[in-house]
Formats: sequence, C-alpha cells, structure tokens
Amino acid sequence: MTIAKGDKLPETTFVTMGENGPEPVNSNEFFAGRTVALFSVPGAFTPTCSAKHLPGYVEKADALKAKGVDAIACTAVNDAFVMGAWGKSAGADGKVAMLADGNGDFVKALGLEMDGSKFGMGTRGQRFSMLVKDGVIEELNVEAPGDFKLSSAEHMLGQI
Repeated sequence: MTIAKGDKLPETTFVTMGENGPEPVNSNEFFAGRTVALFSVPGAFTPTCSAKHLPGYVEKADALKAKGVDAIACTAVNDAFVMGAWGKSAGADGKVAMLADGNGDFVKALGLEMDGSKFGMGTRGQRFSMLVKDGVIEELNVEAPGDFKLSSAEHMLGQI
C-alpha cells in the first residue's frame, strides 16, 4: 500500500556522512517537531537528479525556509558515501540534509519503490516530494515515470 497525505511516516534509519564517517539518523527523531521538505530521487549523480532536482532545492532553500520549512532533505537508495559526495558536489552542505536509504527500507515502507533493473540500478525510490509536519505527510507529490514537475522545489513552494 502506498503512503498518502495525512499518514505518519514509518520509522526507519537513514545514514548521513558526518565528520567522522557514516552516522545513523532515526526518522522519527529527524521529523519530530518540525516542518521538513523531503524529496526523493532515483539516484545520486543521475542526469535529472543532478541537473535539476537537487540544485533546485539548494537554490530555493532560503525561499522554502522563509515559508516555514525548518529543514530540507534529499533521500535516495544510495549509500552515505555517495550521498555525501553528491551533496558536496552540488553545494548542498548546510542547505539540504542528504539522507541515504541504502537498502531502500524507507521507500519500500512508503510503497514508493521502483524497479530500475533495466537500467542496471536495481530497486530504487520513485521521484517524489513531500511536506512533512511533525512526522505527518501534509503534501505528497509522486511523479509519473520519467517526469520531473510535481516534485520540484518550485512546485513545493507553491504548495506552502
């Protein structure tokens, strides 16, 4: 079953790259008591994700925060090393938290996984965004395969 607006996010553990290496991040703790703009990409360093998706949120970080967003987070079914390097290369440090969902546990729990096997990518997360308030989904934008419209930073700004 796919998660929907009004649902509480499932508890999972993400991994981020800290100063001393990979660090676990409990999802309940990360989303508790704040408004988070979360977006998911099929893969770090992939064309649309690197040219448009992540850069859009980096560029619009101040505008999102001015509208009440406390944190912006990007997740993908990649390891923390890849997510950390991708975030650095995109100038995301201090603007977008890079949350690695290495085994795809989060997207599977959401019902938003996709089969990227024909591209040599295995199971990945669909492209989507959501506005989460205190762990509850207020807005959910799931893209059709190959699209990039609803999950953009610009679209989210219009929803707040």
